[in-house]
Amino acid sequence: MSRQHATPETRSVRLLKVGEQVRHVISELLMRQIVHDDVLTAHTISVTEVRMSPDLRHATVFVKPLLGADEDIVLKALRTHTAFFQKEVAGKLKTKYAAKIKFLPDESFDEASRIDALLNDPRVVRDIGRDEGLSED
Repeated sequence: MSRQHATPETRSVRLLKVGEQVRHVISELLMRQIVHDDVLTAHTISVTEVRMSPDLRHATVFVKPLLGADEDIVLKALRTHTAFFQKEVAGKLKTKYAAKIKFLPDESFDEASRIDALLNDPRVVRDIGRDEGLSED
């Protein structure tokens, strides 16, 4: 039987699937408070996204503490336990290589708030309202 060659589309789907599996494992570890760290147990942390490198050897994990409180402290605690997370992820996923995990803050919520504030600016609302009035004619 011949081996099928992976296309860029199937590789990207695979990256998304593995990234989602890594996200679920890390989320479960945090939710069940398996990591024995006072900072991590005191905060509710959302794992919003995991991006895998094309060779699946590196995982960039984007996290956000509830309401963005103590983000620096939470990131430091997560980074302290990186080896534990890597071991747990490798054990649960049974991939060929254990991915090196890197924790980063998720800035998408801040960016969304900034865009929302721009869209609610009175000058923008005035201009959008004027354009909507023209399109109804």
